[in-house]
Amino acid sequence: MASRQGGSGDAEPLGPGSTERRTASTTAAASREDDVRPRSPPESPARRRERAGRPDRPTDYRSVDSANGGEASARTPEDPPVRDPSLYALTDHFRERLEQPGRYVSTRTVSDAIRSGQLRWNNTDGWRFALVEGGVRFVVVVSDTETNSPVVVTGWTEVADREAALEAPRWDGVDVDTIAVRAALSESASTPIPDRIRPRAVTRPFEVGAHRLETAPGDPFVRCTDCGCRFRSKEGITSRRCRQRSSGR
Repeated sequence: MASRQGGSGDAEPLGPGSTERRTASTTAAASREDDVRPRSPPESPARRRERAGRPDRPTDYRSVDSANGGEASARTPEDPPVRDPSLYALTDHFRERLEQPGRYVSTRTVSDAIRSGQLRWNNTDGWRFALVEGGVRFVVVVSDTETNSPVVVTGWTEVADREAALEAPRWDGVDVDTIAVRAALSESASTPIPDRIRPRAVTRPFEVGAHRLETAPGDPFVRCTDCGCRFRSKEGITSRRCRQRSSGR
């Protein structure tokens, strides 16, 4: 399945990632999370068939959630994914996102979404888990769910209820505006969104592509704190290299 922002990459085990605000102490705490797979899963049979040019076909993989007392049962991509976070691995694509400031996604929120989030099928991404906490919706996209090696492909946050988010002790105004701006940029990468950026105040830079971005109330753009470039769309951000960061300064 395709992710919302590019390919999935190679899968790695579901291990410690960022907390909502990454610090040395919270990173150390994240390493003690329980829902961790001890090793990387093998390449799935579905991916091997695709790489070899063989047409897809109904699989006979063993279900990891068999309702028959552990007896084997066939699964298909249309079957709802299992809700055991320990069975999922992370793709490189998603693991990189865990390291970026302003993502507000952690392995804990991924595990919580898989266990108890709302499950929906999306024609673009496939299966999604969505969990709302403190006015913010955490969305987790999974793939290879018909196999014994399901993976978390990508994930993001959205403001589900702005008033509830601003009242929640988990977030402050900058957090909520950061989530809102990032989600707005991603909705339609090629579309300029000055009117959706203008009301927001983002004083702690968040990363998109090679740029560290912030914005002030009234500004119809986000500005890279390193190179000074101004952007009104995500396509503009991702299509331009950051001169300061690429030069090592």
